[in-house]
Amino acid sequence: MARRRKPLPLIENLKIETAAAQGKSLGRYGDKVVFVTGVVPGDVVDVQVTKKRKSYLEGRATKIHEYSSERSEPFCEHFGVCGGCKWQNMDYKFQLKYKEQQVIDQFTRIGHLEVKDWLPIIPAPEVKLYRNKLEFTFSNKKWLTIEEIQSDQEFDDRNGLGFHIPGAFDKVVDLNECHLQSEPSNSIRQFVRDFTQENSFSYFDLRQQHGLLRNLIVRNTTIGDVMVIVSFFENDEAKRNLLLDALTDKFPEITSLLYVINEKKNDSLFDQNFICHAGNDHIIEQLGDLRFKIGPKSFFQTNSKQATALYGAAIDFADFTKDDIVYDLYSGTGTISNIIAKKAGKVIGVEQIEEAVLASVENSLINGIDNTEFFTGDTKDVLNPAFFEKHGKPDVIVVDPPRAGLHDKVVMEILKASPERFVYISCNPATQARDLALMKDDYIIEKVQAVDMFPQTHHVENIAFLRKR
Repeated sequence: MARRRKPLPLIENLKIETAAAQGKSLGRYGDKVVFVTGVVPGDVVDVQVTKKRKSYLEGRATKIHEYSSERSEPFCEHFGVCGGCKWQNMDYKFQLKYKEQQVIDQFTRIGHLEVKDWLPIIPAPEVKLYRNKLEFTFSNKKWLTIEEIQSDQEFDDRNGLGFHIPGAFDKVVDLNECHLQSEPSNSIRQFVRDFTQENSFSYFDLRQQHGLLRNLIVRNTTIGDVMVIVSFFENDEAKRNLLLDALTDKFPEITSLLYVINEKKNDSLFDQNFICHAGNDHIIEQLGDLRFKIGPKSFFQTNSKQATALYGAAIDFADFTKDDIVYDLYSGTGTISNIIAKKAGKVIGVEQIEEAVLASVENSLINGIDNTEFFTGDTKDVLNPAFFEKHGKPDVIVVDPPRAGLHDKVVMEILKASPERFVYISCNPATQARDLALMKDDYIIEKVQAVDMFPQTHHVENIAFLRKR
């Protein structure tokens, strides 16, 4: 006979002390740390424990006894259900404080790193409507609110278009309004939802792998270009054209309308074929006096205005000269490569996605830049002594890798190349600190600069500038 599991405890009057990883906050109960969702440092709450481990507990607040002075009123009706914008209930100045502290903690506790100069975080000029790209999911498993469940209504139609619910991979919150992207983003999403419902389009069932509509992606730029991508699971030409033609008629401001047929089990689109239904197959963004072509597979910083501050700080730190040979690793569509090229002698970009490399070359041509070269390949496979010998010993290396950080082989090759200056831009200070710990015997960390690219979330971008010892 199986032993009955003891019920998990309810902790009363827990004082929330500080912010923690993944948008959670932290309190202490006896000798254990307690991670709690949906609360703010300074709150005093009752917590229902949901997970018990040897050194920590996790839980959710069931009652708030005292509200923190660091709180603010959430502006989105979907707060607490949608997985985004988890820090909406925290005043922005305190968001900045905890992001800055997050970087310091990860550098000192994970990397055991010494930093000569900690610079104050750069705040975002806009804390809403700042994203230039959003991806929405069609699902026939719309998340029901507590009010809907308690209403005793029958919900035969469970179609929804929005964001995934945390911890419920096949369900989405059916968004009424999202405050992350400027118009016409909300209008496009709402029109697509209403039109497809009225015309009996089927929404994707992730578990059973069937349904016509899969994803909707909206991208925009500061100069007014709008790209819309509709991802279909099934290849129904009549319904596909019906929707795409309706979008073209309703939204003449769409400058690029594309679609893709994705029959895989995952939503990744980098290996898929995008087809242009109307307009251009790209949009144009402008940073400073440079213009950049962005295709459907292009990586581009999701906060265009703050990207200018991010790249500007990185370039100021490196203090490029016209004699410098610079390597830009994980170069994407060549954004920072082309900005650097105006100050350096030669820039070598390395990027894994071929379409991004082609866009990089084109972006150099668009801006009349002739001192860049771009190469396709996984950075860990491209970098070796022969590559550096062929293209020149680097004076500066700049990296902006994915969240997973640098491969050990990449770190090793950078150390062998031994550039005088090294700039590491990261969207994950934890892996950044891990990587820099491998370099601390050879390099001094001169400056660290956090940049808030993602207001209302716990995410933070970070720049570390290193100089050879």
